[in-house]
Amino acid sequence: MERKIIKTADGSVTIHLPEWNEQYHSKHGAVQEARHVFLKMGLFRIIEKKKFSELSILEIGFGTGLNAFLTYLEAERLNLNINYTGVEAYPVALEEVKLLNYPEAAQVEHRASFFQKMHEAPWEKPAEISPYFRLNKQQKKFSEIRDDELYDLIYFDAFGARVQPELWTREIFDLMFKALRSGGVLVTYAAKGSVRRAMLASGFQVEKLPGPPGKREMLRAVKL
Repeated sequence: MERKIIKTADGSVTIHLPEWNEQYHSKHGAVQEARHVFLKMGLFRIIEKKKFSELSILEIGFGTGLNAFLTYLEAERLNLNINYTGVEAYPVALEEVKLLNYPEAAQVEHRASFFQKMHEAPWEKPAEISPYFRLNKQQKKFSEIRDDELYDLIYFDAFGARVQPELWTREIFDLMFKALRSGGVLVTYAAKGSVRRAMLASGFQVEKLPGPPGKREMLRAVKL
């Protein structure tokens, strides 16, 4: 499938798949979307609710590594120990990674080596990116996840239901529900009614929230 690097509205880039008319991040701004959906509505929300000395995060769709990189920056800023697991069936090629301008776009060019370190880290083996951030990249399909109450937070960043509806079913959200600890939170950019109903059927309490630029709403689900 053809892949193109395109610039988004906030100056950061993303990978565009012309055949699907789909991209890894919002064309309205890759960095600002990630900060809004996954940091503001996810990470910051749970650390406001509870004091963590160590936090475990699962990302569904490691992709470009943008969400992981921004979370690493917050781990350093907050002196928060984060264990981060990124699941990805089809990893981004290192040649493409060189074209991703996220350290520059996030105005942290002095941390660019850490972004590179994340992508160079081996798969299926935990790697210490910094004293506050440990990364475990797992190459597998989301349907193969069998974790049981391991995570406090899930970043659900799969390709949209329009192109991959099988990733947004009750069966997948059943796995997400099982993977979360009690009180755990799942956040996603999606807001479709079918996605919300699938989450509810899996046992989540679901709320609609204001979306990032270019998107009216998003969803946050909680395992009570």
